[in-house]
Amino acid sequence: MSAFSGRSWRVPALVGLVAVLGSAQVGAQSATTSELLQKVKQGRYAEAQENKEREARFRAEKSQQEAMLREAQSRLAGLERQAADKEKQFDANEARLAEVSDRLREAKGALNELFGHITTTAGDMVSIVEVSPVSAQYPGRAAFFEGLIEKISRSDKLPTIEEIERLWFELQREMVESGRVVRFPATVVAPDGGEQQQDVVRVGSFNLVTTTGDYLSFSGGRIEQLARQPERRYRKWAAELAAADDGLQRFGADPTGPTGGSLLSALIATPNLEERWQQGGYVGYAITALGVIALVVALWRLVALSVIGSRVRAQLKSARARSDNPLGRLLAIHEANPAMDTETLELKLSEQVIREIPGLEKFQGALKIIAAVAPLMGLLGTVTGMIVTFQAITIYGAGDPKAMASGISTALVTTVLGLLVAIPTVLLHTMVASRSRRIIQVMEEQATGIIAEHTEAARAR
Repeated sequence: MSAFSGRSWRVPALVGLVAVLGSAQVGAQSATTSELLQKVKQGRYAEAQENKEREARFRAEKSQQEAMLREAQSRLAGLERQAADKEKQFDANEARLAEVSDRLREAKGALNELFGHITTTAGDMVSIVEVSPVSAQYPGRAAFFEGLIEKISRSDKLPTIEEIERLWFELQREMVESGRVVRFPATVVAPDGGEQQQDVVRVGSFNLVTTTGDYLSFSGGRIEQLARQPERRYRKWAAELAAADDGLQRFGADPTGPTGGSLLSALIATPNLEERWQQGGYVGYAITALGVIALVVALWRLVALSVIGSRVRAQLKSARARSDNPLGRLLAIHEANPAMDTETLELKLSEQVIREIPGLEKFQGALKIIAAVAPLMGLLGTVTGMIVTFQAITIYGAGDPKAMASGISTALVTTVLGLLVAIPTVLLHTMVASRSRRIIQVMEEQATGIIAEHTEAARAR
């Protein structure tokens, strides 16, 4: 009984504890749910308030946009009416313009042909005065002719009597000035770009030169000094013409001056002797070096043989043998051995002649080799230049002659250089050989005479 009673007490206590815990948990959950519901209500209220404000703003903007739309429609209607008025005005002006143009054509009548001739003449004058040296003294003529052409081309304006008279005047002035030599101040552009105010002499419509004789070019309204000038004699003639007051003077005038001065350009572009030599390249330089060596050796040998020849001639006039010349050294052998037998003396004299020959014929072989090698080197330069030419043709084609000019120049220049070295070298070699051979011949004659005299003397004894 006591045990049962105790167990029955424990169960109600446990049940009570669970009930208390359950009540506490339910109470907590009820508080959390209430807070959530409160937050949801507050959010819905805020969204509703925001939506109301947005709807109110949309209604205000809609009213504003409707007002702007009505204003734009009103402006569009006004512009459409204005456009319609302008279109009517344009049509009316176009009809009036056509009527005025017809009346203008009727008023012109035969003048159209005259204006056509004026336009043609003015166009021809533009191409002339743009490059004419006369325009350097009288600028602005090209602009006048171009303005006259533009004015005549427009059907709403006519040239004035003054403009037509000026056209005639410029034609006459160009013809008159083409036969005058005039000096006037002008701004000259140097090759380095600097400008200088100086006196310029105009020779008709052909050339412009400075008072020092330098040739000038005229293009684009600028007077420029040519970077490369013609030969010195032409510049000298130009300086003399600039300094002369009257009389006839020589001058290198370019008759193609008004059309660009092609003759003067070709004359200036012609290479001088130094430039032609440089076109030969390294082969040309080598040939030139050989030529210089041949010239120096030949001159040296000619001078040396001339001195030896003069000493030999002096020895022929002397009764005693001298050691400063080959003949004297030959005669000294006979003087030193007067009693020698004929055979031995002949051998000694022949030995001395043979010993003197190398000194007399020194470097003659080198001259002969240079004379033979120089044309071969010229041929080498020719082949090299043609190879360069063919390479240029391969790269640029055969339509550009400038691309082939360098190789062809090298080919031709080296050939000329080889011949220029070979021909004088052959002549110099011949002169040197003839002089040495003349001395050797004198020695052989004297040796033969000595042997003959020695033989006669031996027989007489």
